[in-house]
Amino acid sequence: MASQEQLLAAGRAAGRIAGEAHGRRDGACRSAAQTVAPAAYPQRPLTVLFVPQGFPAIDEGVADALRQHASTVHVGHPSTMLAQAAELRPQLVLVMNGLHVFPPDHAEQIAAIRALGIRTAIWFADDPYFTRETARLAPLYDAVFTHELEAVPFYRASGANAHYLPLGANPAVFHAKPVGQEYRSDVFFVGTGFWNRIRLLDEVLPALEGRKVVLAGGEWERLDRYARYKPFIRPGFMPIEETVNFYNGAKIVLNIHRTTEPGSDNHNDAGLRGASINPRTYEISACGTLQLTDIRDDLRRYYEPGRELDVFTTPAELTAKILHYLDHEDERRRIAVRGMLRTMRDHAFAGRLGMLLDRAGC
Repeated sequence: MASQEQLLAAGRAAGRIAGEAHGRRDGACRSAAQTVAPAAYPQRPLTVLFVPQGFPAIDEGVADALRQHASTVHVGHPSTMLAQAAELRPQLVLVMNGLHVFPPDHAEQIAAIRALGIRTAIWFADDPYFTRETARLAPLYDAVFTHELEAVPFYRASGANAHYLPLGANPAVFHAKPVGQEYRSDVFFVGTGFWNRIRLLDEVLPALEGRKVVLAGGEWERLDRYARYKPFIRPGFMPIEETVNFYNGAKIVLNIHRTTEPGSDNHNDAGLRGASINPRTYEISACGTLQLTDIRDDLRRYYEPGRELDVFTTPAELTAKILHYLDHEDERRRIAVRGMLRTMRDHAFAGRLGMLLDRAGC
């Protein structure tokens, strides 16, 4: 049996090795990021009233991106957007998502804004999980944008002027950086414990005994062995800044898209199949961490699997890839850095907002 001194020495050695690995990763990300020049966009003589959804990770990225394109950007509030539009007289009112924090008179406010001669646009960021609500909202706007491929024909069938526009990352928030030891893990996942995620992780987690796995979010008591994993679960909402720190401290970050099946976890009454990647896909890769994600139809438009991130289709494949990449630091780091560079160059919100304004006729 090892003595206490031997155990302490082994612990110090393991900590030193882990610290050196994180240092190599931080250095690689820092050097690579310096090769990407910030994009510059011409300012449009345009006043925009932006109405956020109350989710800073996306809202702040969209607002910052708008400021790179429009000469004047005002940030409004869902409950008072009509009064603000009447006072400010913008050329465009852009609503983010239009769900959750928006008041019951949302439709009436949008109709009144349009009656003032102001163009309106909405960008749905939760498709296809709330078609019960979005089906009613889409026809109210002059232009509708959705990150979900399957939702475009659905909205067009209702008469909406709908366009596919992928989400992206806010590089001011989601970027590679050194973090303290308290944020380090072998595997990290943040999100709600929807049932498809529970079924997957119930099969994967037993193979990761002895590894540091951190789960964050709600509903994780649904896990079969919840009592065993409870010490490694951070329940409730995790602030964006903390999420970014955990992304940076993890060797691997999982991205498991939620199920699209109608039920208690979803309002997808239209039964649309989820074909598009979530915003987390961009956010994880922006942090220079290896991402393992399940596959959506449009993934290969934005990232090359096996080169800029990696993918899985079964619990067994996910388990095998986690164990492989944990034992192959150099390969893990190379893929993570490539994914970071792809995100910085192609998937920042500033580029997306230029496309949105063009299609909205601004």
